Amino acid sequence: MGKSNRILSIDIMRGFTLVLMLFVNDLYMPGVPAWLGHVKADFDGMGLADWVFPGFLFMVGMSIPYSVGNRIAKGDSLSALLWHIFIRTISLLIIGVLMSNSRNVNAEYTGITKSVWSLIMYSGVFLIWNNYNESKWNRYLILGLRILGVLMIIPMVFIFRAAEDRGFRFNSWGILGTIGWGYLIAALVYLWFRNNISRTSVAILFFLILNILSKLHLLDFLNPLRPVLGIIINGNAPFIVLSGMLITLILKKYAASNAARAVIIIATLGTASIVAGFILRPWFIISKIQATPTWGLICNGISMILFALFFWIIDILKKVKWSLFLRPAGANSLTVYLVPDMFYYVIWQFGLPFLFYKHLQEPGLVVLGSVVWAVIMGVGLPVLLEKINFRLKL
Repeated sequence: MGKSNRILSIDIMRGFTLVLMLFVNDLYMPGVPAWLGHVKADFDGMGLADWVFPGFLFMVGMSIPYSVGNRIAKGDSLSALLWHIFIRTISLLIIGVLMSNSRNVNAEYTGITKSVWSLIMYSGVFLIWNNYNESKWNRYLILGLRILGVLMIIPMVFIFRAAEDRGFRFNSWGILGTIGWGYLIAALVYLWFRNNISRTSVAILFFLILNILSKLHLLDFLNPLRPVLGIIINGNAPFIVLSGMLITLILKKYAASNAARAVIIIATLGTASIVAGFILRPWFIISKIQATPTWGLICNGISMILFALFFWIIDILKKVKWSLFLRPAGANSLTVYLVPDMFYYVIWQFGLPFLFYKHLQEPGLVVLGSVVWAVIMGVGLPVLLEKINFRLKL
């Protein structure tokens, strides 16, 4: 396995994490075991759903040395690299803000239902960020479709109302916005430190300390900046994304020459991260909603150990076939994450009975229904999207 080769287990684990995300997002919590879902903000603990998002953040970090590193290898200038990072960040922030606001559409004050508003918004997003085949599509047609997407979204922003006196919130970042801020920090750190493991480790420690100081209210003097920069000031998301990036740097250094050593290092770091999380537990509860350092450390540890297992089985033992069904989702993760939302809104708008399982009395059947949904959307849908070459590109 050469140093330049893409490590298959990265795409597989990203696909695995995405399928899990689709599963937990679909769960109707009153009818399923509590350990599968999110815990309340003030509860000291976590369920499966509380790991899935940080697991995805971790995988975002793992991809950065490849995405940015490939551009460096192609000879992109510093200004071109910064522009690429900026555009990707802004794109994630915009889509994140739109998605976050869509949850709060008030049909009475907006004038249209939440489902109609969201379907128009998502259609605009797909028109703007679709990866058009420029060799087959007329460039003016592509430009026209993107302009049409913008013209669909702008009116939705202006008519949006969550309440009579509450309009569109431009700093409600949502999941993709959080990913965007984490990506921005990690990509800039990589641009600065490149493949230097020790310096990247210092950056990780910096954001962990920032997270700790923030939760101790020692950074309250920065509160005026929090409406925009709160995710960075809190430190938690950058800490998780950078941790994923560190694992890829370890792989790039050791995977080709001593893959077993890479597995041992990653698993050891994962174990140490979990232990550190429990050491800090007397001072900080384990809470996803509060984004505590204990939660971040434990989730990082789980992600590291899980990835070490994937890497060992897939890239070292070459046991690949069992996992290939996850690869399409991992290779087209943003599109696969967004498209199921459109299915939800179509189902809700027209009252289609496809989600009947959410109202069954037997918890096992409710969970099974969400498993089937996740498999259809996370395994079947990506294959279809791959065949028709439909994917978003930021």
